[in-house]
Amino acid sequence: MESLSENLAKVRERIERAAARAHRSPAEITLLAVAKVFPAQIIRDAWNEGLREFGENYVQEFESKEPDVRDLTGARFHLIGHLQSNKAKRASELFQVVQSVDSPKLARRLNDAGRPLEVMIEVKTSGEETKHGLAEAELAATVEAVRACANLTLTGLMTVPEWTEEAEKSRAAFARLRELAAQFALPKLSMGMSHDFEVAIEEGSTMIRVGTALFGRRRKP
Repeated sequence: MESLSENLAKVRERIERAAARAHRSPAEITLLAVAKVFPAQIIRDAWNEGLREFGENYVQEFESKEPDVRDLTGARFHLIGHLQSNKAKRASELFQVVQSVDSPKLARRLNDAGRPLEVMIEVKTSGEETKHGLAEAELAATVEAVRACANLTLTGLMTVPEWTEEAEKSRAAFARLRELAAQFALPKLSMGMSHDFEVAIEEGSTMIRVGTALFGRRRKP
């Protein structure tokens, strides 16, 4: 079993190669370490390796880990999973970034919590019923609603394309998200995971969400 240090070196090498192909600097790409279903110690280990941005899928799961990682200087925690509006207040207390805003209602709930928060809008680029995110037709109204919220800072878009083991098949979804972000002058693009982040980087991703390639296959809770 390879160590976190070895896995991180391999991921960084992949980032560098993809960035080179796209004539981009690797410094433009943030590595978000996704620790879903792993214990708090994994976050501490990754922090010790120099990582500072961490992703979690569930409010309740991170709620149990947060006391063990709140002392990590410079660490920022992103909610990347679907957020129900009735959990918005707690999410605003636990996370510095919510990437999965998918409606004006949710934006207003986060804003009403009264804490400064960076947010991204999740756009559905897949036909899969299990995927979350808003339709392209709803994006303009949601951008307007988020920008009207004094406590929220809208920085970009996020997507989870239709699952496929062939990374190239995700290229169209990544390219479309880049086009949508440009329409609304949004600088950040959260797209690409362990199996397809090279293609995402080639299409302009500024943040890749990596779990398996860093920590191995997730253990069921």
